Amino acid sequence: MNPVKKLERHGQAVWLDFLARGFVAKGDLKRLIEEDGVKGVTSNPAIFEKAIGSSDEYDTPIAKALKGGDRSPTQLFEAVAVEDIQNAADVLRSVYDSCNGNDGFVSLEVSPYLAMDAEGTIAEAEQLWKAVDRDNLMIKVPATNACLPAIQHLISRGISVNITLLFSQDVYRQVAEAYLAGLEAHVAHGGDPSHVASVASFFVSRIDSVVDKQLDEKIAQANDPTEKERLAALKGKIAIANAKMAYQDYKQLFSGERWERLAAKGAKPQRLLWASTGTKNKDYRDVLYVEELIGPNTVNTVPPATLDAFRDHGEVRDSLEEDVDAAKAALEELAKTGISLDEITADLVVDGVKQFADAADKLYGAVAHKRAVVLGAGLGQQSIVVAADLEKKVQAATEDWRKAAKIRRLWHKDASVWTGRDEHKWLGWLTSAEKADLADYEDYARRVKGQKFSDAVVLGMGGSSLGPEVFAKTFPRKAGFPRLHVLDSTDPAQVRAMEKKIDVANTVFIVSSKSGGTTEPNAMKDYFFARVSEAIGAKKAGHRFIAVTDPGSSLEKAAKAQGFARIFHGEPSIGGRYSVLSPFGLVPAATAGIDVRKLVTQALSMVRSCGPDVPPLQNPGVQLGLAMGLAGLDGRDKVTIFASPKVADFGAWAEQLIAESTGKEGKGLIPIDGEPIASPEVYGNDRFFVDIKVEGDDDPDHAANLAALEDAGHPVVRIVMGSIDQLGQEFFRFEIATAVAGAVLGINPFNQPDVESAKIKTRELTAAFEQSGALPAEEPVVAIKGCELYTDAHNAESLREHGADGTLASWLKAHLGRAGDGDYIALLGYIEHNGANTEALQRMRVKLRDTKHLATCAEFGPRFLHSTGQAYKGGPDSGVFLQITADEAQDLAIPGQKASFGVIKAAQARGDFDVLTERGRRALRVHLKGNLKSGLKMLDGALTEALS
Repeated sequence: MNPVKKLERHGQAVWLDFLARGFVAKGDLKRLIEEDGVKGVTSNPAIFEKAIGSSDEYDTPIAKALKGGDRSPTQLFEAVAVEDIQNAADVLRSVYDSCNGNDGFVSLEVSPYLAMDAEGTIAEAEQLWKAVDRDNLMIKVPATNACLPAIQHLISRGISVNITLLFSQDVYRQVAEAYLAGLEAHVAHGGDPSHVASVASFFVSRIDSVVDKQLDEKIAQANDPTEKERLAALKGKIAIANAKMAYQDYKQLFSGERWERLAAKGAKPQRLLWASTGTKNKDYRDVLYVEELIGPNTVNTVPPATLDAFRDHGEVRDSLEEDVDAAKAALEELAKTGISLDEITADLVVDGVKQFADAADKLYGAVAHKRAVVLGAGLGQQSIVVAADLEKKVQAATEDWRKAAKIRRLWHKDASVWTGRDEHKWLGWLTSAEKADLADYEDYARRVKGQKFSDAVVLGMGGSSLGPEVFAKTFPRKAGFPRLHVLDSTDPAQVRAMEKKIDVANTVFIVSSKSGGTTEPNAMKDYFFARVSEAIGAKKAGHRFIAVTDPGSSLEKAAKAQGFARIFHGEPSIGGRYSVLSPFGLVPAATAGIDVRKLVTQALSMVRSCGPDVPPLQNPGVQLGLAMGLAGLDGRDKVTIFASPKVADFGAWAEQLIAESTGKEGKGLIPIDGEPIASPEVYGNDRFFVDIKVEGDDDPDHAANLAALEDAGHPVVRIVMGSIDQLGQEFFRFEIATAVAGAVLGINPFNQPDVESAKIKTRELTAAFEQSGALPAEEPVVAIKGCELYTDAHNAESLREHGADGTLASWLKAHLGRAGDGDYIALLGYIEHNGANTEALQRMRVKLRDTKHLATCAEFGPRFLHSTGQAYKGGPDSGVFLQITADEAQDLAIPGQKASFGVIKAAQARGDFDVLTERGRRALRVHLKGNLKSGLKMLDGALTEALS
């Protein structure tokens, strides 16, 4: 009989600390049971990580699991792990039966991430117990203070538990107490304790590793040879002594009247299991921690190498109760040296949790990688190429995020990931796709189709309009459904143009406002409600309107009063710019007949890829966010977005998300959308390029320019979508990335203080209009033929010092001359957002970029107030702003209000400009007189002269 098998005669069971699919399938476990008398198997994240991450053994099972639908890395791991555990348990079932349920167990560990979370541990343990569905399963739970109640609870529910990471005698006694109390509760509720088993995994070799190191330090410091000898005599003795004394506690705890009452009902004692029995000190015998801890009713769990070694040359004797007094004396002697075993064991628990969490990171990272490989083009592909210095910073930040568990903390709504203020209140977007009521959207879409509307118009601003606009411009019109439009302006010409574009009598209007009190959508609602009333009658008008708003808002009250056809409630914990995968985006999508189920299902694939169980290195959202944020700190804060034709409007949505989220407190990223790509010499060293395209949407010239930018050392991110159906994936990728970048920058990415300041100014001006019938008078700094120029006294003085005189070109030259390296120039047009005006601003911005080699923005107001306006006012003081306003060719009244659309727009432009100048920004306003087309042509000419 080999030494391993002989242990049975001494009352000790041998369990193997190893598990892999092939090991079980090929019969190796069965052979060890038959030849060595192995009676159990333990697993942990490190064991699974080696099995999954270091081979292709699990590639096929993971691919098979994904055929039934996408799953998160945790769900995938559980699927393959549960199958492995079941297979091992089935092999060990004969041992379990022959030992009357005293042995033959397989252990499966709850996530190490839950080591300080009793409720989470209980929930996962119960779920795993049910999933494995084997009597000879033990759930492994760490012996942390937080999880002691979980241990007791699980035992009380009849779940067998392997308590791991035990180092201290005192904690062992608490663990035994939790077991006993759990059994008593189980019996009190009518349970049969004979079906409940438990082991207390008492760790051994790790204690000697730490104690020996501290002894060596004291030996080196000691001068007395006798003292050195006394200290040296303790090396390699403490772990075994500690275990022996724990065994004495075991004998006392599982005897006496309390235990006998439980034993009479069939309860089994909780055996001590010696863990960490592989020898780490090469000076010690490689089977030391097996040979010295042999005793009845114990378990020794050994790694394969130790099992082989003991089989080869292990010596068996009843060692556990040898020299107990000597063991006690050794522990007392250690205390006299000043080395605290209590401190060491407490630290070892913390370190053990960390080691298991590190192993779990590697495990889930490996699973996440294999999942991404299997999904292939079904998941938007991302590559990030940055210079070596930035790459090192990203790598360091990635490791910091991993060690600090920041992605898990983010998902757990821990505000300390950012500034520790109220960020936790604004994270509903993390689960908005998961919570989407797809059946309701589909039912709603069928009802819309049945009405045979010709058009649908979203009336909203910012996050309420930009997401729907991407849908409207990306997806082709669906047969039988209305054509989707978005109106997000108070410009009279733009409102009038929308009215001409649609059949008012056959259009459904979606009034979208989170707060319900936003000026623009309310004005647009009042206008079109009156138009619809004229077309089909006031009693029926409400049937053409749908509201999307937060519960209890003023819009909800108005919608009820006006008889709206439907009110969809937003989630109050989701800010507007993060709301595209909530009703604010999904209602317009469903209205247009877009397959919301497919959109959300695809989005959930990215949610899983960016989830709390995906370590930062394999987490695409975290990687993009770290790269953007760290590049911004390095001065590359102009996030320049290129989007291929099929998803051309995506940049406008991302622009709002990035600018409004990060631009505050003098910090931030400035998104640049709509600039055409150019050769490297056009750009400064402040750029960070993101290129997003749909597979097959290729442009050889664009690809060549992008490659040239990368070759020139610019950071370049490439994102390739398999199809436009993956649009939801990109919304979520950028939401996570922006939240992460906000953490890197040290700001709250969910507030917008400077948007509010502009709103306040606007309200003040419109209130003045309501009282007097006119906006407060203002004086231009200079009146020139065809235009007037406005700015504050400080800017005016500065511009005159830079050469501004009586011509428009001189003022523009002086103004643009104030822009230096790292700055950007923003054209802010409070004019109709149409094709001709867009082309005019684009011509000017490209001219500015190519001449000044600076980043440029071309925005339309008041739309940008709810978007990039936050960064312009609250972000870094690197903007040079040219606001463009014009005389209204024809104003438009708003029913029930004194202020017209033109008055509101003028108040918004002035309010916006006032905040810019109050913040000390370099700002100049050009007010064009007369014909707008002629005015823009004049401005373009003056700009050309100024740049010459």
